[in-house]
Amino acid sequence: MTGHESTRQEVVRAAGRFVGHVIAILAGLALMVVGLAMGVSVVALPAGIPVGLVGLFVFLWGLFGWSQQRRVSTQPPTPH
Repeated sequence: MTGHESTRQEVVRAAGRFVGHVIAILAGLALMVVGLAMGVSVVALPAGIPVGLVGLFVFLWGLFGWSQQRRVSTQPPTPH
């Protein structure tokens, strides 16, 4: 594997993580709006509160969470 292929794979992984976080942010916002809309009605309020909270947690994960754990190598890289 050459350096270009390795770099390309890292760029694709980073782009995938970024897209995942953007989708989580948008889904969290949508769930919060749905939860708020359900909370307007007294009948749907018991369901609206959990939906809104799930939306909040998904939104926060999209902003601050990691989709993968960072792996730090404890060994030095091998020369090619």
